Order: sequence, then structure tokens, then C-alpha cells
Amino acid sequence: MASDASTPGVHEICDSYVDEIAAAHPIVATEMGIKGYDDQLTDYSPEGHAARAGISRRALDAMTAAEPADDSERAAKAVFTERVGLDLEIHQAGLDLAALNVISSPVHEIRMTFDLMPTATAADWTTIATRMERVPSCVDGVRSSLLAAADAGRVAALRQVSKVAGQAETWAGLHGTTGYFRALVAAADEVAEVPADLRERLGRAADRAQEAYAELAGFLRAELAPRAPNKDAVGEDVYRLWSRYFTGAAFDLREAYDWGWQEFSRLEAEMHAVAARITPGGGLAEAAAVLDADPKYRVRGQQGFAEWMQRLSDEALAALRDEHFDIPDALMALECRIAPPGGGVGAYYTGPDEDFTRPGRMWWSVLPEKEEFPTWREVSVVYHEGVPGHHLQIATSVYERSLNRFQRLMAFTSGHAEGWALYAERLMQDLGYLDDDGNLLGMLSEQLFRAARVVVDIGMHLELEIPAGTGFHEGERWTPELGLEFMLTRTVTDADHVRDEIDRYLGWPGQAPSYKLGERLWLSAREEARERQGDSFDLKEFHTRALRLGGMGLDTLREELARLG
Repeated sequence: MASDASTPGVHEICDSYVDEIAAAHPIVATEMGIKGYDDQLTDYSPEGHAARAGISRRALDAMTAAEPADDSERAAKAVFTERVGLDLEIHQAGLDLAALNVISSPVHEIRMTFDLMPTATAADWTTIATRMERVPSCVDGVRSSLLAAADAGRVAALRQVSKVAGQAETWAGLHGTTGYFRALVAAADEVAEVPADLRERLGRAADRAQEAYAELAGFLRAELAPRAPNKDAVGEDVYRLWSRYFTGAAFDLREAYDWGWQEFSRLEAEMHAVAARITPGGGLAEAAAVLDADPKYRVRGQQGFAEWMQRLSDEALAALRDEHFDIPDALMALECRIAPPGGGVGAYYTGPDEDFTRPGRMWWSVLPEKEEFPTWREVSVVYHEGVPGHHLQIATSVYERSLNRFQRLMAFTSGHAEGWALYAERLMQDLGYLDDDGNLLGMLSEQLFRAARVVVDIGMHLELEIPAGTGFHEGERWTPELGLEFMLTRTVTDADHVRDEIDRYLGWPGQAPSYKLGERLWLSAREEARERQGDSFDLKEFHTRALRLGGMGLDTLREELARLG
């Protein structure tokens, strides 16, 4: 039964929610590419969190009462109810106020929002100045929430508090380098129309923003750290909630843990077969060392690395368009950049704005002193972050006007997105783009690493026993120290990356397994569609229809892909 004229429909509720959240969460508005809020910052105080929860609660109540008018509204209601419902569960558990980890927290969001802002004109820099002047009060809101959460007994582990303090010090310019905000506003000197008084204003705002981050670092070390638990494991109840948030599915965690071991063993054997072709008689470490030393797989300099990944990304876009994927003109622009220093090592993607004036971007966070880059490790990462991975998936959602704005801009789920991106890495092998054994070993290394994540992340947080037959501390229970040892000795991932990764897992429980668990669903859904359709199955059509569904949790995705026929 359709809603009457006085009752908002499903799509209307979704669109209104996006408008309300954009106004209440300007940093998310910038991330989504919604214009009009770039001079503002989010209120991260307890009152700000409560206000956004109120918006979500009212919208969810309205959605619960709404009757879908058609199949598109049925799907949209399922997506909205699952995602917004979990946001509220996170708030009700007090986990949003306590959020502090080395990769994704309000401390990072405040800094990273400036990376997404245009800088071409004096008007752009005026907007940046206005927003930057609000950094100190925004940081005060973060501090208030962390204290309120601590009073309620929720404090991030000491490891996270200390590491984020170090990151804040880097962005404040306390580690012997130019701070983030000072480095950012220096670029205004390259814009001729920026007047002297605006440059002075930018300089003052940058200094105050860096002072705010320096003070935040002091607060974390002096006030929050003494209240932080030494234990990193969050336990099963908190882990289960975060796992549902990141995957959109209620997994049997022990089944997932056991499957992770099986998948790790399968991939390890596959890697050994490839490594034997590279270094006959050698193992994985020997093959990796040979490839690292081979000039064929090496790029020098951070600018050279950025240019290399831009070339590879451009080539993939051109090669995959039309033949394997429907890629509109708007999606053909993908910028590749080196991320500002201070964050964790690794690559990430930021999506385009609604009208694609800001393109999708692939960012690579590297150690400031790093100058040598072995490309065999990174080819599949470019495919993961770019095309056919995150850029194709996320930008397709933004472009797809048959979806409402919530589905296009806010329905991101890690299991759906990261699962697709990991699926995309293996797909590039299937399509013939990883025939070189070095690049193939790199892709398999990424796959092995993600399988290890399932084992280590679940194992550390639930403190599970390491099973017999694994060849690694059998019968012992996981600890962070064993997690680090396992990743360093049983994968061939760069050691600096591994150390950052362990900190990431411990502070972001449930996110790391979402890659492999999501990929598992994408693979099974594809094979189920192939079985249903028989000889009429068309891979390009399957991908096109699946991507046009937009973001959603994995349980909803399973149901929607089954409906494709």
C-alpha cells in the first residue's frame, strides 16, 4: 500500500535525512560533496552527537511507519533501516563519544576534511580560512566527548591514545617538520589572486589550528592516557556490534575465524606455487626479496610513485571501459595523490562530489623518508582503490540517479565496499591483467594479508585459541604481540605497514575482516547468479546491475543480488 499525500514516502525520508545530516555534520557534508557547509565544522561535543542521534531516531521512526510504494522503495527502506539503525546502536552504546583510534576518528576527520576542499581561487581560500578558524572549538568538542565517555567508563586502549597523540603532534608540527595546517596554507602563495591580508589570516588560522592539535596531544597524554586500559581486546559483545556495523551482517564469529584459517592456508599454498617460479627452491620471503631488488619493479621518489600509480590507474580505466564495464564519462577522472604525512601507512580512496566537480581520488600515505617503492606489491592495490575497485563502485553509486541521495551518498558499508574492492583485485587476474608473476604474487600477497586479518582481528579481540595444525604457537591464545609476529613472519607485507596494521586492528575492531568476508559474499552471489541463469549469464551485466544497487550491508546485498535473477 502506497503512502498517502500527507505521509512522506521512503525516498523522501531518505533525501530529507541527507539534508538534515549535512547541516548537522558539515565534515560529512564535505565528504559527500554537498555544497554549502565547507566553511563549517562538525560539533563533536556530547550535545552534537545527541543532536545527530535525534535526527537519526526521528528519521528511523518515520521510515518504520512508511509503506514502500514500489520495489525501489522496498530496497531503499531495507538499506536505510539497517544502516541508520546501527548508527543509533553505536550511539546508544556510547561508542561514538569514545571514538579514538589511529585511522578513523574525529581527530582524523577534522584534519582530512581540508584535503577535500578546492584551492583554486581566493574565494576557496576564504572558505578554508573560515573553517580553519573553527578548528580549536571543534577540537574542544572532541575533548569534551572523550571526557564524557571516560566518565561513563569508555576509554580507548592506551595504545590508541598514545599513537593518536603522536599523530596529533605531527599535524601540529611538533616532530621537527612543518605542521599540516601550515603546509596546507602555504599553497595559497601559488594562487596569484589571494590578497596579502587573506594570506595573513590563513597563517594565523593555521597557527591556531596547530596549537589546538598540540594541546589535544597534551590532553591525550596527560589526562586521557592515565584513564586508558592497557588491554587492547574489546571483548565479544563490543566486537559483535562493531562487526555488524562494518559488515551489515550478523556473522558467526567463530565460523568466520575458522574460515579465515582455511582461506589463509589456501592462499599460502597458491603463493608458494608462484614464488617457486620466481625463485626455484626458495620460499615467499626469498621471492619477495628478489622482486624488491629488481629494477623492473621499482620506482624512485614520492612524485615518481604518484605518477606511476596515475599512469596505471588511467590505463585501467581506458582498458576496462566498454569491454568489461559500463563507465560513464564522469567516472573517467581519477586523481592519484600522496597523502599528507602523519597518518597510518597505506592507500585509501575519497569519492567525488555530487556533480563530479571534485573527482574521485586515490591517496597513498607513505613514510616521509621513504623514497623507494617496489611496484609489484602495489599493482593490485591501485586496482583495489581505483578501477575496478572503490572508484568504480562508489562513483557509480554517486552517479546513479535512480537511487535516492542516502543510497548514493551515505549507504557505505565496509563489507560491501571493501569486499567488492578485494573481489576486483582477483577479477583483474581473471581478466588477464596480472599475468606477470611478480604482480601476481603482489595480488596474492594482498589476498593473504586480508585472510590473515580475519584470523588476527577476531583472534586478538576475542582472545581465541590458535588451532592445531597451523604451525604457529598452537594452543596459545592470541595477543597483540602474537598478532604482530604472525603478520611479520607469515605474510610478505612491508614491515612498516604491518606494524601500523596491528595498531589499526586493535583500535578499529571488526573492520579488518570485512574485506575477505565481503569478498566471499560477492563471489558466492556471482556463482549463484551464474547457476540460475545458465548459458544466459553475462558477467558484465551482472557487475553493472550489482553496482547500480548502491551501497548496503552484506545481508541486504545477499537478498538484493538474489533478486537480480
